Amino acid sequence: MRVCYYFIMQFETIDISGDVGIKAFGVSMGEAFANAAAGMYSLITDLNGVDERKSETFEAAGDSPEGLLVAWLNELVFHFDTYGFIGKRVEVTEISSRGIRAVVHGDEFDPERHERRLLIKAATYHNIRVERVNSGWEIEIIFDI
Repeated sequence: MRVCYYFIMQFETIDISGDVGIKAFGVSMGEAFANAAAGMYSLITDLNGVDERKSETFEAAGDSPEGLLVAWLNELVFHFDTYGFIGKRVEVTEISSRGIRAVVHGDEFDPERHERRLLIKAATYHNIRVERVNSGWEIEIIFDI
């Protein structure tokens, strides 16, 4: 199925002793995944200071919606850690319960221009939740910091 979702920044931070998490929302699963990415990026830096100078395409696969979420967010963490790419806007172009393809618009992280918040090591399975609720989707995910 081909779809396209832009995140509208529907997420909130979950304060957990020793770690941090986010709760993301969306009308569709794709929108919730895009909002989860936005929430994670907002833990790393203030997104208002990020320009959309580059666009990168990311893909991830998982054996369940929860596995897909962890693989997706860890792919974004890997590209931040390895290449310094920080996203600002996410377009989910394809999604199923086992695969995602998205274009992320952002920039290279520059400590001179971007505020440094948390260092995220990885998305985890601890208390993970991806589920349809009422007329939308909710995600809860915890990150190792």
